[in-house]
Amino acid sequence: MDEADRRLLRRCRVQLVRELQVASLWDALLNRELFTPDMIEDIQRAGSGSRRDQARQLIIDLETRGSQALPLFISCLEDTGQDTLASLLKTNRQAAKQDVEAIRPLDLKPVVLGPESLKPEKLRVMKQDPSKLSQGKLAPVVLGPEELWPAKLRPEVLRPEVPRPVDTGSGGFTDVCTQDRAKGNADLAYVLNADPCGHCLIINNVNFCHESGLRTRTGSNIDCEKMQRRFHLLQFAVEVKCDLTAKQMVQALTQLARRDHDALDCCVVVILSHGCQASHLQFPGAVYGTDGCPVSIEKIVNTFNGTGCPSLGGKPKLFFIQACGGEQKDHGFEVASTSPEDKTPSSDPETDATPFQEGPRSIDQPDAMSSLPTPSDILVSYSTFPGFVSWRDPKSGSWYIETLDSVFEQWAHCEDLQTLLLRVANAVSVKGTYKQIPGCFNFLRKKLFFKT
Repeated sequence: MDEADRRLLRRCRVQLVRELQVASLWDALLNRELFTPDMIEDIQRAGSGSRRDQARQLIIDLETRGSQALPLFISCLEDTGQDTLASLLKTNRQAAKQDVEAIRPLDLKPVVLGPESLKPEKLRVMKQDPSKLSQGKLAPVVLGPEELWPAKLRPEVLRPEVPRPVDTGSGGFTDVCTQDRAKGNADLAYVLNADPCGHCLIINNVNFCHESGLRTRTGSNIDCEKMQRRFHLLQFAVEVKCDLTAKQMVQALTQLARRDHDALDCCVVVILSHGCQASHLQFPGAVYGTDGCPVSIEKIVNTFNGTGCPSLGGKPKLFFIQACGGEQKDHGFEVASTSPEDKTPSSDPETDATPFQEGPRSIDQPDAMSSLPTPSDILVSYSTFPGFVSWRDPKSGSWYIETLDSVFEQWAHCEDLQTLLLRVANAVSVKGTYKQIPGCFNFLRKKLFFKT
């Protein structure tokens, strides 16, 4: 779905949630192949199962159903006699298209900044032959009161001296004393004393059905093996599930949430798959099952909320998302090179899909938020910044998972999770010609030190 249609749906969401009659829509949505029967069942089970909850989930999921989703949805509304809502969407969609067509570039004239001798005519010469121009004397322009002119500036005015952190190794800084104090204090750090620490579920989707149009994720098995070994060494009971459909992914996550975690201290979910954009309130993005149907990150995380998983209440729940796809590529900007070996990757990496691009916020906040518990003791780590691709090397696995494994191996014995993820972000950001930087949504209440 293009961004204009997304914005339109979000603008109209309050009225749609209030007035949409979903019961009459299911057959029309199936007939026009907007949703599969399994996806309809998931929408019907959304929240408390009320009409409003179903309507809200339908509008959210509609954004993931392709470029023709909105016009097809409008047709479904017309087929079921919901002409007022159909007219609302159709009219606003046409108006938005007309507004875009009406925009024309302004006739802007260039403004020349430089010495008076450098006239526009000479600028044209410079474009053709820079050697014919003599160097002009440019005077700095100072904005601000006279007492802050360059001659009177002092370094301490701009950069007050503060104690600097000590570099404890490649790419990271820490205060060892502070870390040690936090690690031994239950008020500052989660207690991870159980054996095992908790369950770790890894979902590794490599092979996708032909109809999905999604490519095989070559190199993902390498990522899976690294994560399986790493979390086993971190004292977790690791379970790996491969090539799951969207419905099977939800079932596997629900089964994990329903286990008894009373005697455990933590829970980890690692998902390796293709990804896409999805409307959200708290956590952006969605990951694909092997059948090409998406499961939103928000749904995955909320499976482990206080209602779905009471035995994990007050305990850290960690999600690591390596989502693949690929359109928006970050060329980065020039800085002094700190690691020459990172300028060129060892082999040609593949793009990892179009991850998680957040659109404008909906005005339906109070209504939508009421069905979602406040997230706590949750950390969701994404392989890439919202809106940009994530890179995977067919021979060595994804940049994110490879770096995550390496950083955990070197530093998990002495540093907390947030510091480890800063190291990961720093290391991944200097790789390759195209750029990538991981990020996270952190709702943890304390520091987390792994048991090593």
